Amino acid sequence: MLSVSHLYVYPIKSLGGILLDQVKLSDRGFEHDRRFVLIDDNSRFISQREVPRMALLQTAICGSRLIVFEKGNGGDAKDLDLNPVVGDGVKVKLFKDESEGILLDQATNDWFSKKLDLNCRLVYMPDTVKRVVDPLYAHDGEITAFSDGFPLLLIGQSSLHDLNNRLDQWLPMNRFRPNIVFTGGVAFEEDTMKEVVINNVGFSAVKPCARCVVTTIDQETGLKGKEPLRTLNKYRQLNNKLYFGQNILYKGEGILRIGDALKVMQRQPYLL
Repeated sequence: MLSVSHLYVYPIKSLGGILLDQVKLSDRGFEHDRRFVLIDDNSRFISQREVPRMALLQTAICGSRLIVFEKGNGGDAKDLDLNPVVGDGVKVKLFKDESEGILLDQATNDWFSKKLDLNCRLVYMPDTVKRVVDPLYAHDGEITAFSDGFPLLLIGQSSLHDLNNRLDQWLPMNRFRPNIVFTGGVAFEEDTMKEVVINNVGFSAVKPCARCVVTTIDQETGLKGKEPLRTLNKYRQLNNKLYFGQNILYKGEGILRIGDALKVMQRQPYLL
């Protein structure tokens, strides 16, 4: 039996995630997931790809507030509204895509600039902004927040076990920043899933997730290494990209909980 074992949200793109017992599906992924993003002076998004120390900034949700704090320095925390409504409009550049958002206040931007030792600004995506998923993969005009491109990422625990059995040093799941982790089944079973149902909500696997240098960053220290990309290159490489996990879309609303059964309704061939 396949079942949900972990559920994660990442309120600010590329900062620490939050493990939840249950999570609500919004119109663009999990509620509160990647609704905030940090941008540079050119309005381009900032991530751990360029700034590994972002891993040291953690997030917590307390009612209607988002708390951001640095590992080892919880006393200097930033308290933010989870759903800000006031702010100047700004464009946000994400890869070849461009979206919109509202800027937070200067004090907030100064706090993040000091923590990351670079000039940056925090942007929130209000409900009025509809960032559409790439039409090459979208089924029905689905939208997403400030994710790399899709609203949710699914990974099987067995896949991580398989990878760790090939490594000299065990790596945790947080290297891969999934939204949904499931237990049961065989390694990379998510590759074969085309249509699944969790708690009466239908999900569609649309594109394997190509992995980048973020997976090599220790989320506890912010230090960069060579794994797991070096090992993934030996057996998870296709067309010069390394794959681990499945990007998924969904229809409908609902709440997912740890322990929910994951039912595979339709299979597809392995990509690799």
